[in-house]
Amino acid sequence: MTTDVRIAARLAEEAGRLLLSVRAGGCDDSTALGRLGDTESNTLLTTRLAESRPDDAVLSEESADDPRRLEAERVWIVDPLDGTCEFSTRDRVDWAVHVALWEAGKGITAAAVSLPALDVVYSSDTAVLADRVTEGVRIVVSQSRPPSFAAGVASALGAEVVPLGSAGAKAMAVLRGDVDAYLHAGGQWEWDSAAPVGVALAAGLHASRIDGSPLRYNESNPYLPDLVICRPELAERLLAAISAENAAE
Repeated sequence: MTTDVRIAARLAEEAGRLLLSVRAGGCDDSTALGRLGDTESNTLLTTRLAESRPDDAVLSEESADDPRRLEAERVWIVDPLDGTCEFSTRDRVDWAVHVALWEAGKGITAAAVSLPALDVVYSSDTAVLADRVTEGVRIVVSQSRPPSFAAGVASALGAEVVPLGSAGAKAMAVLRGDVDAYLHAGGQWEWDSAAPVGVALAAGLHASRIDGSPLRYNESNPYLPDLVICRPELAERLLAAISAENAAE
């Protein structure tokens, strides 16, 4: 029987290939292109999950929330297209597909993040934390919504702030060793972080809320506004710097 994590990886890859095809289809309206990508990828993922795991619930950014998931033992949390704006910009590669499985009493137990434009899928059964590729500390943040305290945290750590697109792209940049930490505050949902966090934790990275508390999934309100993903040796200093900056505001 195919394992949950292999299903996650396969579906993330398949949805990624579909999105590349949609992107190459000739739609010149970026808004319409993003909407089409969201819809087509969501249809593929929900259909495939219904076929392979028919008894499981699904929480997707692009589907109406079914409250029955709160009583389910297994819930797939998916973002069919993470980084719609980046996807709709032809030369951008920093967009992703997220597929994760949450299990009651266990949390995220299987996860995959596909970066289709880079032809790579990261999954929680194979992810390995790479060596750092730079000398100084680098913190990746949202290009459109960087945390208000990011500059202060970076100054306290002697770090460089690097903007990037989707949550999945930023989290996997930490995994690859391109940056040391991913810091976000100001609004996200469970589907934005479930798969990246699942892959990151499996690889040995630190992942938490910005106050250090655990990231919890399949909540009645799926709003999960902030997170930190970083190399484990940086976690204590980074969380302390965040706390100090927030206290000063």
